[in-house]
Amino acid sequence: MNLALEVKNLTKSYKDFKIDNISLELPYGTVMGLIGENGAGKSTFINSILGIVRADYEKAVMLGYDIHTQEKLIKEDIAVIFSDSHFDLSFTPRFVGTMLSKVYKNWDQEKYADYLKRFQLPEKKRLKKFSTGMRVKLEFAAALSHNPKLLVLDEATSGLDPVVRDEILELLREFTEEEEHAVLMSSHITSDLDKIADYIAYIHEGKVLFVKTYDELQNDYGIINCGQRLFDALSKDDIVAYRKEAYSLRVLIRNKQTLRNVFQDISIENASIEDIMLFYQRGEKIR
Repeated sequence: MNLALEVKNLTKSYKDFKIDNISLELPYGTVMGLIGENGAGKSTFINSILGIVRADYEKAVMLGYDIHTQEKLIKEDIAVIFSDSHFDLSFTPRFVGTMLSKVYKNWDQEKYADYLKRFQLPEKKRLKKFSTGMRVKLEFAAALSHNPKLLVLDEATSGLDPVVRDEILELLREFTEEEEHAVLMSSHITSDLDKIADYIAYIHEGKVLFVKTYDELQNDYGIINCGQRLFDALSKDDIVAYRKEAYSLRVLIRNKQTLRNVFQDISIENASIEDIMLFYQRGEKIR
């Protein structure tokens, strides 16, 4: 399997927090959603693989290069977008294009102009007069116009309305249709990941709880609403977590297909990424 990103046992320690032995693999041609609560370590992980903070690791390879010793070779072929625009608000899209054409050897001015037209971004208008959505669109236009192989997004779609987010998701789908491209996408908007992610990596309290394909999550996890008798009949191995409601128990289960064969008369709901997160974080575990 060709990997755009391969990380093994990456650790970064602060006085009061630590990301601990994080390992994951991102294949080319795919989107990986990075999920977790605020303060779980998602941004620390992203900053570590980008070299913004120094971390320890057994292996950390991006686009075939070590993230620290071969950092210069990586920068030409990646694009990073955060939640806030990093361009000066006095700039215009035209000036941004002129500036970046001198930074990236693979800069494609024609492609950049096409993105400006696609997103209806006036090239002579200053960014301070742009809406939040327009600024994010400019970030993507600029990021994609130097033909990167890997996009790293840290809450890049937060604060956007659903229409703009849908435009961005469509852009990401197009990007990963090219087999030599990949996306690592941290987002609190789990419904976006339900639409686009091929893999989900769940970071909780600085550790990876799981890395699974989206299809695995859909096929394996489910939610049962039941009474105490059915709950007691379930195997502990099949229960991820449960939540008590007024007159029933709401249970996140794994092995959904097997349980459907065993308990043919019960209804098992599909579990969204948000459902899975809430049960892991706020549900009660079987001891």
